[in-house]
Amino acid sequence: MPLNRRRFLGRSAATGVGVALTGAVAAPAAEAAVRGRGPGKSKRYSFTVMGTTDLHGHVFNWDYYKDAAYADEAGNAQGLSRISTLVRQVREEKGRGNTLLIDAGDTIQGTPLTYYYARVEPITAADGPVHPMAQAMNAIGYDAAALGNHEFNYGIDTLRKFESQLMFPLLGANAVDAKTEKPAFRPYVIKKLRTPHGRDVKVAILGLTNPGIAIWDKAYVQGVLKFPGIEEQAALWVPKLRSMGADVVIVSAHTGASGTSSWGDQLPYVENAAANVARSVPGIDAILVGHAHVEIEQQLVTNEETGKTVVLAEPLCFAERLALFDFEVEWEKGRWSVASVSSTLLNTNAVADDPKITKLLRDEHALVVKYVNQVVGRATTTLTTVDARYKDAPIIDLINKVQADVVTQALKSTEYASLPVLSQASPFSRTSQIPAGDVTIRDLSGLYVYDNTLVAKLMTGAQVRAYLEFSAEYYVQTAADAVVDVDKITNAGDRPDYNYDYVLGVSYDIDIAQPAGSRIKNLKFEGADLDDAARFVFAVNNYRANGGGAFPGVATAQELWSESTEIRTRIAEWVTAKGVLDPADFASVDWRLTRDGTPVF
Repeated sequence: MPLNRRRFLGRSAATGVGVALTGAVAAPAAEAAVRGRGPGKSKRYSFTVMGTTDLHGHVFNWDYYKDAAYADEAGNAQGLSRISTLVRQVREEKGRGNTLLIDAGDTIQGTPLTYYYARVEPITAADGPVHPMAQAMNAIGYDAAALGNHEFNYGIDTLRKFESQLMFPLLGANAVDAKTEKPAFRPYVIKKLRTPHGRDVKVAILGLTNPGIAIWDKAYVQGVLKFPGIEEQAALWVPKLRSMGADVVIVSAHTGASGTSSWGDQLPYVENAAANVARSVPGIDAILVGHAHVEIEQQLVTNEETGKTVVLAEPLCFAERLALFDFEVEWEKGRWSVASVSSTLLNTNAVADDPKITKLLRDEHALVVKYVNQVVGRATTTLTTVDARYKDAPIIDLINKVQADVVTQALKSTEYASLPVLSQASPFSRTSQIPAGDVTIRDLSGLYVYDNTLVAKLMTGAQVRAYLEFSAEYYVQTAADAVVDVDKITNAGDRPDYNYDYVLGVSYDIDIAQPAGSRIKNLKFEGADLDDAARFVFAVNNYRANGGGAFPGVATAQELWSESTEIRTRIAEWVTAKGVLDPADFASVDWRLTRDGTPVF
C-alpha cells in the first residue's frame, strides 16, 4: 500500500532560506531500484534515507505526567513504537536493502522513562538493564545516530554505557578529546547499498553535535571533551569522506537551521548552524536537522561554492514525525552522482503502535508507570502553572523555596553561611498541576520536566538587578492604555518560557510599558532598596549557571557549591519530608507586572 505523504506549510520562513514544500511520491520498490536501463540511457538507482530526531525517551504514545495516552489539540501521536510501524511500511514499499534509518540526537533524556534508567535503576549498575531506547532502536534497525546535547545530561559514564548497548554507531565528529583533540566518538559511517547494476552506492553519514554541550553540561565535560564548531568540523570531514569514495554525503546534525544562538558571546560557534553548513561546505547532499524542535519538511539551500542544492529536513520531536530523503543517483563516467533528492515527512498519528515494540518494552513501561504514581505527600489546595507566565504563582515559589533551603543547608558550615540566599526558577510548563489531595512523583516531575541540578553562585546586588532586567525582556512592551491579552504579552523575540525567571528573596515590579532594559522598578531586599554592592548567594539550576539563556553575570560568577542530584528529586524529598504541601509554607508575592506603576492584574 503506497505511503501517504503529509504536505503542509513549513515552519522555517524565519531562517531566510527558501522553502519548497513538495516531494514526489516514491515509486514501488522494483521501479525505484532500477531505472533507465534502455539503450543509450544511463543507469539509475533510487533509495530512501529515513530520519528521526529529538526522541527524548518517547517509546510509547504515553504521557507519564498525566498517566494517560498522549493527546494534543493538533492530534499528534508520539513514540518509537509508531515510528517502527512507519519504518516497516517504508521498507516494504522501497525494499529493505534500498533504505537507511538515522537519527539526529537527544535520545536518552526527557521522560520519566529515561530518568528511571539513568538514576533509579541505572544502566551503569553492575548487571544493569539495557536502556529501553537502545532496545527499541536496535529492534527497529537504526543504521546510525548523532550525539545530542542531552546525551550528556547524566554524565559520560551513562552515555558510554548506552553507546555500548547500541547495535549501530553513535556519531559525533566534533566531540573531541580535550587533550589530544582527536575524535572521542566515531565521526562517520559509510554504508554500502547494493544496486541491481552490481556497483554499490557508498552513502556516508557524518554525525555532528552541538557545541553548547561545553556550556550546558560543563560539570561533566570540562577538561574531558571539547566541542568545536559544526561548520568548521563539517568543512574538515566532508572532503575526507569524498576522498574515501563516498558517492552520497548526508549530515546528521544536532543543530537547528535558523543561524541563531542562545549563548550570546560565550562561544565562538553558532548553535543552529545547519543552513550555514549547507551554504558554506561543498560536497553535502542532505542534512537531517535536529535540536530546534521545529518541523521542516523540505528546505533548499544553495551551496555558495558549487551552486548545488542541499536538502534539509527536520522531523518533529518526540517521534511525532519520520523524515524521508528520497535519492536518485546516476552512474556516469565511472561513478555514482546524485541526480535528485527531495524530502517529505510522515505523521505517526496515521499508524498504530508496532506490537513488536509494545511487547518488547511493556515491562519497562509498567515499572516506570508504577514508579511515577508513588504518593509522596498531600496538597491542601490545587497548584497550577496556568497563569505562571504573568503572575507570581505559588507553584513556582515551591521550586524556589526548595532550592533556597537546599543551598542554605549546603553552605551552613562555610564562610558564606551568613549571606542571604536568593533563588531563580522558570515556568517550564503551561499545563503543570499539583492537585489537592495525594501528590505523586509524576505530579512533581510534571512541574520540573528537566534534569537540571542545583548550583550556588556568589552575586552582587547590581548583578541581580541586571539579571532581572534581562529576564524582563520576555515581555512585549505594552502601552498603559492598551488592552492586555495574556497570550500576546509574553515570549517577546520568541524567547521561550524556560528563559524567563522568577527570583525569590527580593521584591520588584516589572513595568511592561517601558522599553526593555528599564523595566525593573521598586527592587527591594527586606523592605529596603537593593544595595548594588550587597552580596548574595544565588541558587540557580546548572543550565542557567553554565550560561544557558545568556543571562548576564551568572555564568562568570564565583561558584560556591554544586551537586549532581536533580532538582526534581530535591522537590520530591522536600514534599516527602513535609508530608503536607501547604502554600503557607512556601508561597509569597514577590513580583508583579505593572504599566506606568499601575498593576496589570
